[in-house]
Amino acid sequence: MLRFELLKTTDQARRGRLTLNHGVVETPTFMPVGTYGTVKGVLPRSLLEMGAEIILGNTFHLWLRPGLDVVRGFGGLHRFEAWPRPMLTDSGGFQVWSLAGADGQGRKISEEGVRFASPVNGDRLFLTPEVSMQIQTVLNSDIAMQLDECTPYQTAGHLTTEAEARVSMELSLRWAQRSQAEFARLENPNALFGIVQGGMYEPLREASLAALVELDLPGYAIGGVSVGEPKDEMLRIMAHTPHRLPAHKPRYLMGVGTPEDLVEGVACGVDLFDCVMPTRNARNGHLFTRFGDLKIRNARHRDDPQPIDTTCTCHACAQFSRAYLHHLERCGEMLAPMLASIHNLHYYLNLMREVRQALDEDRFDAFRVQFQADRARGV
Repeated sequence: MLRFELLKTTDQARRGRLTLNHGVVETPTFMPVGTYGTVKGVLPRSLLEMGAEIILGNTFHLWLRPGLDVVRGFGGLHRFEAWPRPMLTDSGGFQVWSLAGADGQGRKISEEGVRFASPVNGDRLFLTPEVSMQIQTVLNSDIAMQLDECTPYQTAGHLTTEAEARVSMELSLRWAQRSQAEFARLENPNALFGIVQGGMYEPLREASLAALVELDLPGYAIGGVSVGEPKDEMLRIMAHTPHRLPAHKPRYLMGVGTPEDLVEGVACGVDLFDCVMPTRNARNGHLFTRFGDLKIRNARHRDDPQPIDTTCTCHACAQFSRAYLHHLERCGEMLAPMLASIHNLHYYLNLMREVRQALDEDRFDAFRVQFQADRARGV
């Protein structure tokens, strides 16, 4: 089940409400990433307290560990990882893409699917659109993604040509049809999204989009960005594609990105975002704040009594000083990345809450200007 209500628009920016089998999601929103069935270092209770309404799980990694038999025994991921709200799972295509290596030889793609060696134990595995749908049906995610080929920006220093991107995009379209057929055969009660591909070539993006719209899927994603291309190229595709998707269906920008990317993505018509950046950066002492980014390992924070962000209400900012987090980082204490992850995720979720409020109050343009000025100010 999926129902999407478009509540308000400001130019291309959209305020919406997404109803799924496990609850309601106010959009635009950010989805914390839980690769192995957990958002690293953060309790589900903490995610609920900071306002997360939907999180992401990883089909590829959960297929390998703990395996489908274990998850099936719990009736799906929600009970297995004690997450009561909606969940989206990716298809595994991005992880297979990442196995290619610098020379692009780490996996073998054919019309039928992708053969590769398990990064866990070396077993030879074969992922097809049908297998991806079967895995995601066991996971019982509210939103499943079609299997696609993530078109690389370059391989071994060679920029992907338009002809090469077309071959990849058309393969993803055929896989979308197979994903849809298998999803229906399995009588999966959730929703399946298609993924627009086409590399950095706008005509290919438009061809991919048009063909996917013909399938009349419940929602659509923009894939194949943030895969090594220059930032201006990513922003060009982000500005080109979202508003061309059906207005009455949710739009998801995959794997993006910085706070600035999120706000610009909203301005381009995106409803859903995900990225590992808040938690990955947190594990490296990189914190996001209203007034720019902060490197907590820097010596200047050694005796700083301020919280990470004086405007933030997260647990880390309410209880602890920069000096304390600096100390934890320097000592290698596990509490350091835990608190940093709580702060970064709270910042992202609160940013999207402020975006929604600005859209509700018809002041998104002013919010966007103030956001950019605040972030440029620096901590």
